Amino acid sequence: MSLFYLLLVAAIQGLTEFLPVSSSGHLVLLPALTGQQDQGLAIDVAAHVGSLFAVILYFRADVMVAARGTLRLMRGKVDTQGAFLALCLAAATVPVILAGLALKLSGLDEAMRSVAVIGWAMLLFGLVLYWADKTGATDRTADRWTIKDAVVMGLAQVLSLIPGTSRSGITITAARKLGYEREGAAKLSMLMSIPTIIASGLVLSLDVVGTANWAMARDALFAVLFSFVAALAALSLMMRLLRTVSFTPYVIYRVFLGVLLLVYAYA
Repeated sequence: MSLFYLLLVAAIQGLTEFLPVSSSGHLVLLPALTGQQDQGLAIDVAAHVGSLFAVILYFRADVMVAARGTLRLMRGKVDTQGAFLALCLAAATVPVILAGLALKLSGLDEAMRSVAVIGWAMLLFGLVLYWADKTGATDRTADRWTIKDAVVMGLAQVLSLIPGTSRSGITITAARKLGYEREGAAKLSMLMSIPTIIASGLVLSLDVVGTANWAMARDALFAVLFSFVAALAALSLMMRLLRTVSFTPYVIYRVFLGVLLLVYAYA
C-alpha cells in the first residue's frame, strides 16, 4: 500500500469518525470509488485506534472521571459521579456490542457493504438528524445524562452498524430529540464512542492476529498517527462550531453525497 493511499485512508477515518457523516461508509466507498485494493482490517483497526486516542485526549478530564468510576462500579458501587457515568456508558454500549456480534456471526455485516445501502443510509439518516436538530429542545446538558437516556442512545447506536448511518450522527440525533443541547449531545456521543471503538477494535483484531508482519505493522503505525491528527483536528473544530452553528451543514453534505451515491448505484 502506498504511503499516499495510507494517508488518505487514515485521514478519512480521522476526519469522519466524530463528524455525523459516517466514517465506516466513507471507508467502504474509498476502494470502490478509487479502484484501489481494500485497505484491510489491520489498517481499519489502526485508524480507529488513532481516532480513539484523539477523543480520549480531547475529553481527558471526563475520561479520567469515568475511569475512576469504572473501578468503583466493578466493586458494585454507584456512589460517585464517575461511577454513574461509567454505568451510563456501559448501558449505552451493550446493545451495539450484542447486535454487532450477531451481524458478524450471521455474515450480514458484509452483505450491507454496498454503495446503494450507504447512499440510502447517508440520505435518510441525514434527514432524520435535521428533523431532530430542528425540533429537539435545548434544555438539557451532558451532566444531566440518565440511565434511561443512555439506553435510548445505545439502542439508536445499533443503527450505526448499517454502513452510511454514522455512529456519531445517530447518537447525536437521539440526544437532540431527547432535549440535549448541541454541545452536550455531541459530548455524550463522543464519550459513547470510546467503549464502542475499544469493543469493535478488539473484535476486529481477532481477525488480524496471525497475519501480521513488519510491513503491516509499519503501515498500521502510520495509520494510527495520521488518523489521530485528523480526528483531533475534526473533533476540535466541530465542538467549537457547535457553539454557534447547527448540524445543518453536515446534513447538506450527507444529502448531497447520498443522492450522488444512489445515482451511481442505480445508473
